[in-house]
Amino acid sequence: MSGGWDQVKDQIRSDIPKNSFSLWINPISCLQQNETSIVLGCPNRFSKNWVVENYLGLIQGTFKKTGLGHLELQFQIERQKRKRDPSPLPPDPGQLPLPAMTDRRNLWLKSQFTFDRFIVGQSNEFAYSASKSMASGDPCNYHSLLMLANTGLGKTHLSQAIGHKILEKDPGSRIFYMTAEDFTNDMISSLKTGRIEAFKKKYRHCCDVLLLEEVHFLGGKEKIQAELGYTLDALADDNKKLIFTSALPPKDIPRMSRDLTSRLTSGLVTTISGPDYNTRVQILAEKAAGYHVALPEEVIHFLAERLKRDVRQMESALKCIKARTELVGARIDMDLAKEIVSTLISGERSISPEDIIKLVCRYYRVDPEHVSSKSRKKVYACPRNIYAYLCRRHLDETLEGIGRTINRSHSTVLYSVEVVEHKMKTDRDLKHQVDFLSNRLDEMKK
Repeated sequence: MSGGWDQVKDQIRSDIPKNSFSLWINPISCLQQNETSIVLGCPNRFSKNWVVENYLGLIQGTFKKTGLGHLELQFQIERQKRKRDPSPLPPDPGQLPLPAMTDRRNLWLKSQFTFDRFIVGQSNEFAYSASKSMASGDPCNYHSLLMLANTGLGKTHLSQAIGHKILEKDPGSRIFYMTAEDFTNDMISSLKTGRIEAFKKKYRHCCDVLLLEEVHFLGGKEKIQAELGYTLDALADDNKKLIFTSALPPKDIPRMSRDLTSRLTSGLVTTISGPDYNTRVQILAEKAAGYHVALPEEVIHFLAERLKRDVRQMESALKCIKARTELVGARIDMDLAKEIVSTLISGERSISPEDIIKLVCRYYRVDPEHVSSKSRKKVYACPRNIYAYLCRRHLDETLEGIGRTINRSHSTVLYSVEVVEHKMKTDRDLKHQVDFLSNRLDEMKK
């Protein structure tokens, strides 16, 4: 049934930048096809609106090229099938308790923290791959995984996703998920009640997988560090899986013992940095769909450009937008987005399109009139594309607004931005040039 659409997708793949294809075209599937029509399914409403607005002409033209132009083209939102919860307990909308545990106070996995709901980008690809490999039981030469990241970058999501994946394969797995503070409190309680031997047995002999979050909390707690060290040795000797997360490398945690530092870093160590622009776009699209918030294209790109700190900052912006629309009937537009963003990030000295075009023209030694002319000569087209790219990244301006400054349409500006993004991946000189100009603009804002 999807043969026709697969053929069209293969053709489109070579016609647009790889990143644009992966983000917007590849997720589309064929839901239904007959002799007169074809129904294509998009993963969410935002994706559907974006594709129809920006790629409908390309898709229709490609259908004609492949001999399928007679088909009536329809787009729908594809209904996602919920995976059956492997736990024998009834599903809870917020959290899923782990089975086979005697103490459930701190042993919970959030239902939304799974691998299929994690947005993968350059900043987290290695951590994602390592986590999935360990959860799947793929052959590897490490028994433990330490993920280093600041708050809100996804280390907890991946840690819990490992637990979900393991339970999916073996619902009887004994998984201990907790923070280092939970471990500390459990040990102190056991000491006070004379149950320290039961505590040791619980963690050393009744655990198949230990998911220990926020190990930086252990700094200065010498007795807790020593007990955890013995526990890790016992679990490692039995080839149990050990997953840790921390905001700091163990060597940088104040008053962390060398022995525990060595144990925590004895396996694979990965880092997660802040998401890049394209990953932020995907995260915002996914989160907005989950919150049932229909964001205009220009708003989602504006938020992706401005909210660079972490995922929680993006979630906060989306929640504010949703609340404003539901409580006071606010319209979702650039004015609302700018107002929300202004409450989440510190102010900067603003720059204008004139600042950018002066910088670009001075760097490439061309006149501003040539950049806004109809000439397609490379000597003018390249600065024009870079100007559009820099405006998109550094200004709170719409595509239409940027286009007006160089006598171009919003679709042309979008294409220029995508061209620069695509070429920067393979053209090192161009990337250095764009990075240099971008850094100069950042300095102008200070």
